[in-house]
Amino acid sequence: MALTVAQAMTLPAMEMRLLAGRAGLARAVRWAHVSELADPVPWLLGGELVLTIGLGLPADAAGRRAYVERLAGAGCAALAFALGEAVSSVPAEVLSAADEHGLPVLEILTPFIAVTEAVARWHADERVRGERRVVAAQEAMARAALQAGSAGILRALAEHTGGEALLLDPHGTPRASSPAGPSPGRHATAGARGPAGVSGAAGAAGVVERPWHGRAVAAARSAARRSATVLDDGIHAVQVQSLGFTGPPGGWLAIRTASPLEWHTRMLANQAACLLAMELVGVRANRARAHAQRAALLSAVLDGTLTPRQLGELCPVAPPYEVVVVRARVPADAAMEALEDVLPDPDAEDRAFVCARPDGTTLFVLPEHTGPPDSGLGNPRLSDPGLSGPGLSESGLSDPGRGDPGRGDARSRGARLCARLGVPGGGCRAHDLEELPAAARHATALAGRGTAPGYTHVDDLETAALLRDAFVPEAARRFSDAVLRPLREHEARHGGDLVGTVRAYLEAGENLELAARRLGVHRNTLRRRLTTAERVCGRSFTDPGHRLHLWLAVSLGDLVPPGRARDGENA
Repeated sequence: MALTVAQAMTLPAMEMRLLAGRAGLARAVRWAHVSELADPVPWLLGGELVLTIGLGLPADAAGRRAYVERLAGAGCAALAFALGEAVSSVPAEVLSAADEHGLPVLEILTPFIAVTEAVARWHADERVRGERRVVAAQEAMARAALQAGSAGILRALAEHTGGEALLLDPHGTPRASSPAGPSPGRHATAGARGPAGVSGAAGAAGVVERPWHGRAVAAARSAARRSATVLDDGIHAVQVQSLGFTGPPGGWLAIRTASPLEWHTRMLANQAACLLAMELVGVRANRARAHAQRAALLSAVLDGTLTPRQLGELCPVAPPYEVVVVRARVPADAAMEALEDVLPDPDAEDRAFVCARPDGTTLFVLPEHTGPPDSGLGNPRLSDPGLSGPGLSESGLSDPGRGDPGRGDARSRGARLCARLGVPGGGCRAHDLEELPAAARHATALAGRGTAPGYTHVDDLETAALLRDAFVPEAARRFSDAVLRPLREHEARHGGDLVGTVRAYLEAGENLELAARRLGVHRNTLRRRLTTAERVCGRSFTDPGHRLHLWLAVSLGDLVPPGRARDGENA
């Protein structure tokens, strides 16, 4: 809080009268200084209540106006005259210039030394009051940390500094802010969480984007180590401070207040950063314990000592999953850091599994979908309540060859995970918990194929996936129609299902008995239908090239997803 000229006039034992410059009564008084120089400006720092008997006042009107103009331009708080010694009244030029420049001119009857002492005493008392406010604010932040985590810390910091607070993750991504609330501009998902799972601002707004956030994010991302930076444009000041006690920053705290940044704001920001760092340590410890518990359960499933159903009862994880195996034993801390970098929000990380395997590989089970914790790990027996909550979303890469738009994003996360760890890996999708063991086996086999860092997914090795990506949809449709048209025309004239018969026979591996059983007909009936199909289409099942043509014709239609054929036509 600053001492204004208006307040200084009302200090105890002060006898002052305003003569001019009423518009400047809100100017801040930093000190009271006596000067009888004709030009005291070189000796001033700004914010002074200049006390004079008028000895240095210029004799000419222009000089007097310039005298006032220079004081106002130097940031002087006010000019006070003690009349009777050198001048009997304040010249009219001084008063008019003071009104013009908004510099208060006072008549003072109090001894100069008493004025100086009164101003100094007020600042000393204000310092004590400020320290008491800081202590009260620190206590409030500590209580808020216990009651509401980082959301409470940010809220208390913003309230007690009269500013705005922003929490960034280690990559400089906004995770929580205060004040939080609806904004006409863009805003992120509600209840976002901070670095490594620190709970974010409560309420419906989560992170409300403000214009100054961009400057804070840029400052955080440009800092390679723990530090504190102040950005001041003369109107507002932004302090960006790293979180953490050792090692790389675990996140960043940014606070914006009016310029200049007050000392008590710096102290409260330091306190908030320490509280957030301590919460970060606790959250990471809780997360490490939760990951260790899930790893033990997953190992039991893979070893056959626990059923997938039992795993689902202990850890209700919403399917499907991307199972990733990397050919390296990744330490738990490094695995958690990699998940923080790869997964789009901390809640998805809480629903992931990390498990070191006896063969020297490390298995990751990544949720394909992100969202509230009730769609993932929400079991209080296995996770800390502070680790749950909705998280920030991240737009992912859709896979045009799949019906599930989250599928491609899940595969891209597997690839980013291998790239982040710098080791080769393999991936396989598991539609439910029952498929986890089989998916782990496939992913492990793929992880062992390469030597250079990279990611190979089971789908990348499937013939269907290869054909899906290699064929132009319209060309594939034309090929399929050309091969199957004679069969369909025969069906239209004589009935029957020759196309379905050919498909069933080829999908059964040309096993007559199996295909007949799937079609629900006698094998002799199937044999007659196949003979008819060969005659009608002019292709023989004994010719490998003909079989390939027929297999492609009956399969390509399924390989082109909805919308792809129209895209091909428009291309």
